[in-house]
Amino acid sequence: MWLVTGATGHVGNVLVRKLLERGEKVRALILPGECRESISGLNVEAFEGDVLNLDSVFQSMRGVKGIFHLAGVISIMPGENPFVHRVNVDGTKNILRAAMECGNKKLIYTSSIHAIQRVTDGVIDERVPYDMNNPYGAYDRSKAEATLEVLNAAQSGLDAVVVCPTGVIGPYDFRGSMMGAVIHDAAASKPTLYVDGAYDFVDVRDVADGLISAAENGKRGESYILSGHKITVRYLLETVREITGKSFFQMKIPFDLARFAALFTPMYYQLANTTPRFTPYSLEVLKSNSNISHAKAAKELGYSPRSLYESIKDTVKWFLEKR
Repeated sequence: MWLVTGATGHVGNVLVRKLLERGEKVRALILPGECRESISGLNVEAFEGDVLNLDSVFQSMRGVKGIFHLAGVISIMPGENPFVHRVNVDGTKNILRAAMECGNKKLIYTSSIHAIQRVTDGVIDERVPYDMNNPYGAYDRSKAEATLEVLNAAQSGLDAVVVCPTGVIGPYDFRGSMMGAVIHDAAASKPTLYVDGAYDFVDVRDVADGLISAAENGKRGESYILSGHKITVRYLLETVREITGKSFFQMKIPFDLARFAALFTPMYYQLANTTPRFTPYSLEVLKSNSNISHAKAAKELGYSPRSLYESIKDTVKWFLEKR
């Protein structure tokens, strides 16, 4: 049996589906009161607990052969965020402690491409270090710090592997990720404002396959980038239009204007209590170096991401069927 933390999230629920398809048994660590729509009807053992509660973490690991640790909090808001740090760093420390004390369980940790140091030129690969002091956001720093904790545990003997996905898109996006919301709105022919920029996006199903391959073939203490393909926001929107055959209003916002407006959007998101989409952080990502290599994962894990056209097409289909 595998323990999956963060099982109700986008990558988490797809990973659970993939594991079940392979005949594996799955225990899902779920927060009390957390929405379970994404894994509803799946043959999983639901275990209520919290990565911040060490006792529940120990209990959740009884009888499992390994852990896929995906539980975490994503934030694109500026400034420090103690809750993000607690969940992403302290929660991971609890997972590591329990994994080591419960018989050195196999651990596959889902980090992030944003945990890796920003480089302006050249190729981003596993030789670029993790940066827990980067200036771009609390989420990035927390994931870097947590990743370094995992790698330190691996040096101490824990059978741990790290994977770093890029921007994840794809079907089964029950909670509506930031890019998922963009695809959803375009598929529904809603007026769309966008900033000219690009990033590397990867299909959630390929990330789940990469996680499973990391469990089977990954080397202890190694990191693997699970990237996909670079795509501009405009191309993404045009691809959605091509797939649906429906036109919708699109307007490109000049980047300098967007950057000025983004100085005020964090306050709006806090007052409106809505999910942030458009912040200084998200703009920085779209203008950052997205020349990201998954050559190591391809060589050692057999990783091979599908085309983004297929990912966008399947995402549009899933959103439209779910309406």
